[in-house]
Amino acid sequence: MSLKTLVVSRVAEVITSAQRQDAARDKFEKERQRQGARHRVDYFHQIDDPYGHLALQTLDLFRSRYDVDFHVWLVGPPDDWAAPERDRLIAYAREDSARLAKKSGFAFVDHGDQPAPEAVRAAQVQFAAALGAEDFWPRALSISNALWAGTIEPLTPSATVEPCAKGDAERARLGHFMGAMLHYGGEWYWGIDRLHYLETRLRGVGAHVPGAPAELIFAAPDLELKSAKQQVGERPVLHWYLSFRSPYTYLSAHRAKALADAYGAELRLRYVLPMVMRGLPVPPMKSRYFTLDNAREARRLDIPFGRIADPVGKPVERGYAILAWALQEGRGYEFVEAFLSAVWSQGVDAGSDAGMKQIVEKAGVPWPEAREQLAREGWREDAEANRLELLEIGHWGVPCFRVNDVCVWGQDRMWVIEDALKELTS
Repeated sequence: MSLKTLVVSRVAEVITSAQRQDAARDKFEKERQRQGARHRVDYFHQIDDPYGHLALQTLDLFRSRYDVDFHVWLVGPPDDWAAPERDRLIAYAREDSARLAKKSGFAFVDHGDQPAPEAVRAAQVQFAAALGAEDFWPRALSISNALWAGTIEPLTPSATVEPCAKGDAERARLGHFMGAMLHYGGEWYWGIDRLHYLETRLRGVGAHVPGAPAELIFAAPDLELKSAKQQVGERPVLHWYLSFRSPYTYLSAHRAKALADAYGAELRLRYVLPMVMRGLPVPPMKSRYFTLDNAREARRLDIPFGRIADPVGKPVERGYAILAWALQEGRGYEFVEAFLSAVWSQGVDAGSDAGMKQIVEKAGVPWPEAREQLAREGWREDAEANRLELLEIGHWGVPCFRVNDVCVWGQDRMWVIEDALKELTS
């Protein structure tokens, strides 16, 4: 391992640690108390983001349960660098939000299309006009409901304001790029999915209203992993689209195998090149948020994380060359798990022979034979075929999981795949 790799992995370990997080939180709270300031939560709402529609509903409950000052900002959609596959992202967001609404008990219906630009513009102007009003929350929900139902009142010709300018500037100043984001004390929380982290934090600093419900508004769903009954018909197949440079892939690895084992499914590993190696941008702001989000998700799931040796470039290519062979040898999953754990929690340099040897041997694969695979290029055809298949089913990022026609993106949607497997094996 080079000195640079060692230093970078140690720095990453500190940045992603619970100790650093706790210290930063303590510093923030002490300064807030010194200034006599109240708890302040900023919420950034993108009017045509279905995740934002769900967030508005949850925040209406949230504000009655926590003694905080809410500052709502209207923002536009993310820039192209943050949404490189915008059309697919938009379509998937609607599908996923409808599924999430059903799971959480809130409301969103995917009608198959985005609101028309003129309707979005009208909703933005109306929403901006409601900001700061005493009846903001019912008005905001009414505007959002009307937008998604296609009944929003048209814009008057005299409306020439730029309703998102202030919100876009404030969001950028604080360091983010997406809609449906909540910000408190230097940390970001995405919509309904990460709201439980903010709730837990606020409870820890005494902001929970006495007598308010004790349960979280929406707790992160856990997998049940109940053994399936005797199968009838063909064995189900769980397709796992993965990347060695995706920390979310790492967080999903054990559960992907556990799901397949619990429901008697065949786990097929479908590796693709990382986004940045496919020409899709991952700027520092985006990378930082995802790294810190992975860190807290790893702590929740009790998965070691933080000593990072970024495998982008040659380490990924070397890993895929060996993986293609390991799959043929029946040790594909073992190698994937060993590689991901090494680069995301142990700081192992997969670009060096010493590092790769360590990974290979942990996977139970003979190093002399594995080393012979490093110069082979056949894996590229498989990676490209997997990428094209992913695009064909409407996805582009990883991890993705597919069972028949059910396909989801993200390690926090594995409960959808479990539901699909339950149906197939019941």
